[in-house]
Amino acid sequence: MVNVLVIGSGGREHALSWKLSQSSKVEIVFTAPGNGGTLNNVPIDIFDLDALAEFAQKNNCFTVVGPEDPLAAGIVDKFNKLNLKVFGPSQKAAQLESSKIWAKDFMKRNNIPTARFEIFDDVQQAQDYVKSLDYNVVVKADGLAAGKGVIVCNGNDEAISAIQTILVKKTFGDAGNRIIIEERIDGIEASYIALSDGDVAIPMATSQDHKRIFDNDEGPNTGGMGAYSPTPIIDDALAKIIQEEIIEKTIHAMKNEGITFKGFLYAGIMIRDGKPYVLEYNVRMGDPECQPITMRMDFDLYDYFVASIDGTLSSMPKASWKSQSAVCVVLASKGYPESYSKNDEISGFDSVPEGAFVFHAGTKKSDGKILSNGGRVLGVTALGDTLNSAIKNAYAATEKISWSQKFNRKDIGKKGLAYL
Repeated sequence: MVNVLVIGSGGREHALSWKLSQSSKVEIVFTAPGNGGTLNNVPIDIFDLDALAEFAQKNNCFTVVGPEDPLAAGIVDKFNKLNLKVFGPSQKAAQLESSKIWAKDFMKRNNIPTARFEIFDDVQQAQDYVKSLDYNVVVKADGLAAGKGVIVCNGNDEAISAIQTILVKKTFGDAGNRIIIEERIDGIEASYIALSDGDVAIPMATSQDHKRIFDNDEGPNTGGMGAYSPTPIIDDALAKIIQEEIIEKTIHAMKNEGITFKGFLYAGIMIRDGKPYVLEYNVRMGDPECQPITMRMDFDLYDYFVASIDGTLSSMPKASWKSQSAVCVVLASKGYPESYSKNDEISGFDSVPEGAFVFHAGTKKSDGKILSNGGRVLGVTALGDTLNSAIKNAYAATEKISWSQKFNRKDIGKKGLAYL
């Protein structure tokens, strides 16, 4: 039996902890720092790599890194040097997410389909470039910005405003020292996540995230307001193209450049006229996609994590999935992704129907009560025999949870229904 340390405090980490605790090979799952819903919380910050390594060593832990920030900071390299078992990509491999410019250049030189783009650090040059274009653009900060560093623009005025936001106002700090201006590809967005050991990549279930704060994809981008899995938007034929021409091509190209990619590789895909284009890479499981995906896993996730580290994924059985759909509805605090209140008491957990599960994100426990402690607070996730029934089950469960500042989208999964 082994102990597991999951690093992070979001809904993704609660979902990973929940799934890993079901393994017959796992004794205790610790979460650092965790949240109001995770068990065995360890009060260590995700950036305190020394303290995390010390804890993992003392407690004989297999470590799973949830969020992108410690991966970008080199936590995997540090743990490997200390001969500690850790799941996730190295700092070099994490550049696929930690530098959007590095990732775009990588795609360009390896002929991986993506939107045409230019890179700028000068405001005037960026604005002049935008004015010369006859198509809409997306403006992106180069570095990590908690999923919010992408501004989708309608027309020149919005593009110029986005350039100002990132390069002049420094809304994303140093992450916005350089920007990408790329063609806006209008189509259908979906998430494709695979698990790799550096040689092979096993597809995880397909999913679709809902990035905008309001219904009908209106308002600013967020870290994600809900997700469902599988998505009918990616059929078997399209999945094969994405797997071969994007995921496997990425893993092999990384290896050719001297970087072995171990961990989750997530491609944010835009589908236009039946063709997939990479919008962005993530080097970890998506949040909230992780919640519905783990609900549908019919295999021991711990075994696959070990195989990813050991380079033995090719000898693992095909990952098996529940045939049911799963839907996660994020309950956020009113005002997110801008300013919002914290420390509001949340009630109704005991009334959530069987078959639904509430994954915690921005919560904390205080005197036996659960209080809000972030923008995205909970991820109410439910299974259903069809996508429609999973949507109904998830929303029925969200009705049971209440607090004064609760806010959620009402249309999670609706886009998928149009394809059935």
